Amino acid sequence: MNVDIGNALGTTPGVTTKILDRLDDRVADAHETITDGMATDEFGYAALNLPETADPDAIRSAIARYDDPEAVLTVGIGGSALGAATLANALESEVDAYFLDNVDPDDTKRLLADLPLSETVLNVVSKSGTTAETLANFLVVREAMDRAGVDWTDRTFVTTGPEGNLRQLADRHDLPALDVPAGVPGRFSVLSTVGLAIAALQGHDIEAILRGGADGRESLAGSLYESPAYAHGGISYALAERGASTNAMMPYAESLETFAEWFAQLWAESLGKDGVGQTPVRALGATDQHSQLQLYRAGPREKFVTLVRPRERADVGIPETDLEGLAYLGGSSLGELLDAEFEATEASLAAADRPNVRIEIDRVDERSLGELLYGMEAACVLYGELANVETFTQPAVEWGKKAARGLLGGGEFEEADAVSDKRTLVVSADH
Repeated sequence: MNVDIGNALGTTPGVTTKILDRLDDRVADAHETITDGMATDEFGYAALNLPETADPDAIRSAIARYDDPEAVLTVGIGGSALGAATLANALESEVDAYFLDNVDPDDTKRLLADLPLSETVLNVVSKSGTTAETLANFLVVREAMDRAGVDWTDRTFVTTGPEGNLRQLADRHDLPALDVPAGVPGRFSVLSTVGLAIAALQGHDIEAILRGGADGRESLAGSLYESPAYAHGGISYALAERGASTNAMMPYAESLETFAEWFAQLWAESLGKDGVGQTPVRALGATDQHSQLQLYRAGPREKFVTLVRPRERADVGIPETDLEGLAYLGGSSLGELLDAEFEATEASLAAADRPNVRIEIDRVDERSLGELLYGMEAACVLYGELANVETFTQPAVEWGKKAARGLLGGGEFEEADAVSDKRTLVVSADH
């Protein structure tokens, strides 16, 4: 993976090399804090050790009983699902992967109606074993399996912490159970049992994913000029300090669309604290050149764009044509067109004095994905150190969980009382 930050120099907002040189002293201090945290497996920092501490053998042992499933279904939410979904949607497999990461009843009904339940492996993921959305969806899926005459205990494994409802369920029904790694927040858990179990069931090389993560770890250094991950984290922080409060993540590969969604959770939940942070926006090249790019190039100057592409990809030729005005396309390829769109977007933003950063990976495969995911995690951790925020906590999320649980009768929580204080000013079209 490499990161080109040249198009963030001298833009508006933007930085100079002198600013980056000054920032680099702080990056060195932050890197020392990060490496110290990694050395002691401190909460949060332990995530950056996963390329070494993850146990592929434990994953394979847990899923060994499931021979040639037609589909895999993950029931989880946020970090319990997005990492696995990123890998599943980026890599091709004959085993279809599905994710129940919301509690929309219409979507759940449609999914269960289409799934071959007798040939589907179910993975229920919750570190605490108490996540309301996850457990509710699991109960719905379990009932659907019962109705279809499928023994859900033969098709289910859990990924959870040492205690809680899911751990008790696994013990009671002798279900395979994978441990969520200690000290790793969910949004940083893609290179663990949480993200890798589904990849293994789909037949992907999980050791190669971890090797990519290890490559990312080895590239960490005490200077943003020597570390691609820190280059992205450092430039993101520096631009945010100068007004770029939005980071638009825009991969130029359809297979990386879910990666942008994963990045959005990582960035928002980690850095949005104490009135600071940078809002992540999900975009997809070249599709969003025809929608969002207008705003990025000509709208308010509070954004910068992170462009991501693989250097190598499979390609499809464009047939020759005698249609007037389209002859220039014939003989080229869709990949060449997409690369031209990428470079045109980059140049368009630069010409309008708008900051943008280029991230390139070798190709969309296991190793490169491992390196990219690790790199963005390390970039996020560095940003958090520079911004002096508690990167690994999510108090606002916990507040919402308590409010919802209280509304459902799951206990007495003062957060639920705030719902009755909602102000209303209803404008209705009812007749």
